[in-house]
Amino acid sequence: MRETDSLSLSGRVAIVTGGGSGLGKAICQALAEDGVRVVVADYDERAAQGVAQALPEKRGDALHLDVGNEEQVRDALRQTAERHGRLDILINNAGVDVTAPLEELRVADWERVVRTNLTGPFLICKYGLAHLNKGGHIVNIASTAARRAWPNASVYHATKWGLLGLSHALHAELRPKGIKVSAVIAGGMRTPFLLDRFPDIDTDTLQDPANVARTVRFLLTQPAETVIPEVMVLPMRETSWP
Repeated sequence: MRETDSLSLSGRVAIVTGGGSGLGKAICQALAEDGVRVVVADYDERAAQGVAQALPEKRGDALHLDVGNEEQVRDALRQTAERHGRLDILINNAGVDVTAPLEELRVADWERVVRTNLTGPFLICKYGLAHLNKGGHIVNIASTAARRAWPNASVYHATKWGLLGLSHALHAELRPKGIKVSAVIAGGMRTPFLLDRFPDIDTDTLQDPANVARTVRFLLTQPAETVIPEVMVLPMRETSWP
């Protein structure tokens, strides 16, 4: 890929983890509309298939993927690059949470959240790097939970602070190789991640995930000489950030 192509997404190949619902689904839709070949990766294979089939001009492929499984990640990235002849964009969006006070938080739940939210992005980056050419881009979906903390969310905060640190570390490490790394700190969104767990939440304080997806697209369309390491996207009535 020539550096002058950076403003155009058409023809690029992206893998989006957690692409079967919520923000991941919105990102897949936004990228496909811009001509990207999108690999919709999700633990829920049926959800991934539904999103992939609905993308415009058959630009989607569905992929069952447990991001915390090293072998699955390595094979998925290799197969994607071989099938499409390239891999340009890695979107680390998959995430889970267990809301519980420390004394009730099970070790198994801690390990599951860490494996999905932090080990998963590490594996995607580690094994994806071999397939990214100069001009490739990694986008890590963080959260306002990476900037402040609230009760009963220790493991989620630990992973999102960790993901933000990983993102900035890789930004510094991969710039000499011509690989961009960006973190998106997303405020509350009207997605199943919040709505299914907190049915009484005031949806007026949340934002449409499509708005955050457009921000991801903005990051990806910067000129070759420019990278945005971090951006925060909040609803106007965000309650988790001043």
